[in-house]
Amino acid sequence: MAEADANTQSGEAQQQFIIQKVYLKDASLEIPNAPQIFRSEWRPQVNVELNTEHGTLDESAYEVVVTVTVTTKLDGKTAYLCEVHLAGIFTIGGFDARTLDGLLGSYCPTILFPYAREAISDLSNRAGFPGIVLAPVNFDVLYAQKQAGQQQRQAIEPQ
Repeated sequence: MAEADANTQSGEAQQQFIIQKVYLKDASLEIPNAPQIFRSEWRPQVNVELNTEHGTLDESAYEVVVTVTVTTKLDGKTAYLCEVHLAGIFTIGGFDARTLDGLLGSYCPTILFPYAREAISDLSNRAGFPGIVLAPVNFDVLYAQKQAGQQQRQAIEPQ
């Protein structure tokens, strides 16, 4: 306890990570070939697109958004297109810039993704299709790939 007080008194900021809010920011579902599509044998071809973004709300509050788009086709015709924007507001403080970027680019999306999976499954099920269960996503790997790509682009660009 004395050590924590000493760090605070010496000007070091305490690290803080708080989930303020998790919410469904936007959701859409399209069934362009209904009702004929319901008469087809269900052998779907599924394409999943995933995106994350984050922004600053104030000096310690951030919004992180995970976007999941699922396009399901039968015999080349779109059965349904479902898109979910699942967001969270996080209070984050006391971390260096690199760690903060990692929290926003990997840790926060990892927290939000299960909610997005549930929303996608629920929407597809309510549309009359079998609920889709998306595989877990390793956002640490995606974040590392993004960082590596940025480093490669910086190395190629003339100074």
